[in-house]
Amino acid sequence: MTGAFTHHGGRLADASARFGGAPEDWLDLSTGINPVPWQPPPALAIDWRGLPQAQALALLEARAAGHFGVQPDLCMALPGSEVALRLLARLLDLPGRYPPLAYGTYRDAFARGEALAPRADLPSHATAIVLGNPNNPDGTVLSPARALALLAHQEAHGGWLIVDEAFADGAPDASLAALVAPHRRLIVLRSFGKFFGLAGMRLGFVIAPEGVLAALRHLLGDWPVHAAALAFGTAAYGDRAWIAQTRQALPVRAAALDSVLRRHGLAPEGACPLFRLVRTPEAGRLFVTLARHRILTRPFADHPGLLRLGLPADDAGLARLDATLAQGRADG
Repeated sequence: MTGAFTHHGGRLADASARFGGAPEDWLDLSTGINPVPWQPPPALAIDWRGLPQAQALALLEARAAGHFGVQPDLCMALPGSEVALRLLARLLDLPGRYPPLAYGTYRDAFARGEALAPRADLPSHATAIVLGNPNNPDGTVLSPARALALLAHQEAHGGWLIVDEAFADGAPDASLAALVAPHRRLIVLRSFGKFFGLAGMRLGFVIAPEGVLAALRHLLGDWPVHAAALAFGTAAYGDRAWIAQTRQALPVRAAALDSVLRRHGLAPEGACPLFRLVRTPEAGRLFVTLARHRILTRPFADHPGLLRLGLPADDAGLARLDATLAQGRADG
């Protein structure tokens, strides 16, 4: 019964059709999106009448680059980091390598790709190694030493290291963006929607050498993101108070989720404060039990013993999860 929900999270319409209830009845824990989103100021104006202006795009990219700690000429905006992955696969035209447990789009984008065996030697030919940092769905963080070793290997063989940091805003010290330089074969991806909780904005960034960015700009054309993305992104990346407050709040809420999971015999994994992974042979049954109580989580087709849970938005949501897990154990 988990098959329809193993590709992406957030499938509330499918969940309602399968398990009942209206989408608004559900507690959606199936994504790693911040459930307490950034709120735009009431006076923020969006001009839908004209084409997005080049100056507005440059301002957004400069504001985002400051947030990432990189030079603006190494940073470009585009409609989501998933689009970036697919465009880079086309542009680099290299076979991909990625962890066995990773975001499914890595496999989809790099059609000639295959999983990296944990203890196997790296390929002795040009490839594109794609890694999440923190990784989705297990939340592991790539160490700088490991990143530098992989980068040195890729550069020696004419390949590229692509680091997907869609979930790095909550743990900025983990970011490798500062290592990107004109002479390095390193590309870092960032996402607006996860940390700021506005995934529907479809805004992401590529941090890469200028030659890569020039090729991507050619593919995307003169208006890569829409007017609302320009306005919201520029304002949000400039809201340092909200960013600092959220970076403090997310680990506290993640720790509260950890406590609930442990209370019911589940061992949460991951260093990303936006989601937790649990390993249990009962993952499929647990997914269905929660779904029957209108709580959506994220199962995995190739890893039936895993279940990922995002953060509840508030204490009421956490209490609802706690009560449902208790009921599930009693019924089990």
